[in-house]
Amino acid sequence: MSTYPGMFYTWIKMNQQVKPLDFFDRHPVFRYDEFVAAHAGAGGRSLETSASVLKQHVAAGTLLHIRRGLYATVPRGITPQSLRVDQYLLASKLASDAIVAYHAALQFHGKAYSLWNRFHYLTRARQRRFRFHDLEFVPVQVSAALRSRPDLGGDVVEHRHAGGLARVTTLERTLVDVLDAPDRSGGWEEVWRSLEMAGFFDLDAVIDSTRALGSALTAARVGFFLEQHRGPLMVEERHLASLRDLSPAQPRYLDAKREPGKLVQQWNLVVPERILTQAWAEVW
Repeated sequence: MSTYPGMFYTWIKMNQQVKPLDFFDRHPVFRYDEFVAAHAGAGGRSLETSASVLKQHVAAGTLLHIRRGLYATVPRGITPQSLRVDQYLLASKLASDAIVAYHAALQFHGKAYSLWNRFHYLTRARQRRFRFHDLEFVPVQVSAALRSRPDLGGDVVEHRHAGGLARVTTLERTLVDVLDAPDRSGGWEEVWRSLEMAGFFDLDAVIDSTRALGSALTAARVGFFLEQHRGPLMVEERHLASLRDLSPAQPRYLDAKREPGKLVQQWNLVVPERILTQAWAEVW
């Protein structure tokens, strides 16, 4: 389902005060402001009361205080010290507008070639990296062009997951994002191998996401990838033509490190030989 920042709070306004244990049961990971909105309901409970309730439940072992303003519910029979918090729910709550993205989104969708313990998330806010046990969470501040949009550029969905809701970029936007920033997704081989696992994309949605990002270089990268996989992904000429219209007018290097290669004229891309031939797929 599509997600909207005010959805949770609109729901709260239409409902009565929520009992803490009922709220905890429905929210494996939650933010302080979410609990306050639910606990106060139509009014009558102060911020101090809500904060006191949280402190009591942390002391009792019902809740785990992960960091300032962020909590996880501890199920019966488990101690806070042994609790394994779901990484996608956690990433979705690290900012009020957090969205799981890049390689983490590939992994959530089951399309990552390799499994990581590093999870990138999109946000408007400036935040620092955060480590929790063996997991690392990396914030990526969205570009100014997307920051003003309520959905940070669109193609974001909420998925029921591990008893809660994870906010994740769609597979189509993820394709565009990982080609835009392969360094956040393990490099070209990891990106190529991961995207090849998908098997199907809504190509019109891919083009819409590419256009929204507004990068000519990324448009060329997306076009080049789709052309390489024209048959398996059922890419039509109209898709490629749309991406060519968005591509750079002058030659650009595929790789940010300006790695030498061959000029692919239809995309104005200088592509390293290893990517042209997908050398990593060779059997020795």
